[in-house]
Amino acid sequence: MATKETMRAVVFKGPYKIAVEERPVPKIQSPTDIIVKVKYTALCGSELHVFRGHQPSGTDFIMGHEFMGEIVEVGSSVKIVKVGDKIVSPFTSSCSECFYCKNGFSSRCESSQLLGSVVLDGAQAEYVRIPYADGTVMKAPEGIQDHALVLMADIFPTGYFAASNGLQQFTKEQLSEMTVVVIGCGPVGLCAVINAEDYKPRNLLAVDSVPSRLELAKSLGAEPWNFQTDREGLYRRVKELTNGRGADVVIEVVGLSPALKMGFELLRPWGTLSSVGVHNGEIPWTGNQAYAKNLKVQMGRCPVRSIFPQALEMLQKKQHLLGFMADKIMPLSQAEEGYEIFDKMQVQKVIFEGDK
Repeated sequence: MATKETMRAVVFKGPYKIAVEERPVPKIQSPTDIIVKVKYTALCGSELHVFRGHQPSGTDFIMGHEFMGEIVEVGSSVKIVKVGDKIVSPFTSSCSECFYCKNGFSSRCESSQLLGSVVLDGAQAEYVRIPYADGTVMKAPEGIQDHALVLMADIFPTGYFAASNGLQQFTKEQLSEMTVVVIGCGPVGLCAVINAEDYKPRNLLAVDSVPSRLELAKSLGAEPWNFQTDREGLYRRVKELTNGRGADVVIEVVGLSPALKMGFELLRPWGTLSSVGVHNGEIPWTGNQAYAKNLKVQMGRCPVRSIFPQALEMLQKKQHLLGFMADKIMPLSQAEEGYEIFDKMQVQKVIFEGDK
């Protein structure tokens, strides 16, 4: 149980404005709840949609949906985890009982709540309340550093999901002849590159406009392309690698209509477009264009809880590649600076220490 009444928390005040405030320590509200003392909590690219005002939102809620920590209190009906357990949590709660949870679609749980939103205060705080704990959190495994476990809340499983949606259907022989393009090399995009590379496609291209991101993508095994400086060259290169057909699979991790449009244009007929970007704009193709391409498309939120075991196995295999995600660990009390440098793309990832 928390030993104090108030805590430090990062509160959304409106576009481009957050504040570090003292807020009440959360309490158990339902028998399925747990209270977690946050050790590490991260800033996610999808939070920038809210921070920048691109995604309409209320204000005065605690931000943050990526975290790990230790359970300090449990509700009376919680059975699977206990006080003292080190846990990692997906960015949405899930009940484990509804149609969607039972069928592997936990991102659309009928009782789901998004951490760090007007419906559920987030984890950029010293403590956080998690509903439906038994169906949501996972005990932290041995052998993975705590700051790497934070990635399992969202970005690494989402990268795994993006890659598997496009590639798991193919045989090794088919993959060895395929061309895959990842559009967007932010943290989720780089996780998608890592996961896509594990399938060993013949060609793996990574597209962005930030040179430091493209350098990282190159170090992870992708051929880097800057769409701002050589868009025509990118299109020529994809045609060259595929005898003029286009990419077999495009993974879009940006969340903007121009990125979707580029993915559609680079894709061959009967190709697969796997999109995990959080979109707020129009779909940039017509029904006739999709029909003419025999388009296969998968869009939407990653069901982190449903795919957690598979994604965790991949993280254990690939964690040696992810050191760059921990290049900026800073006290939660410096969150305003953290948001500023992340918004300006001066760092790949920001991880906050919950108790500092």
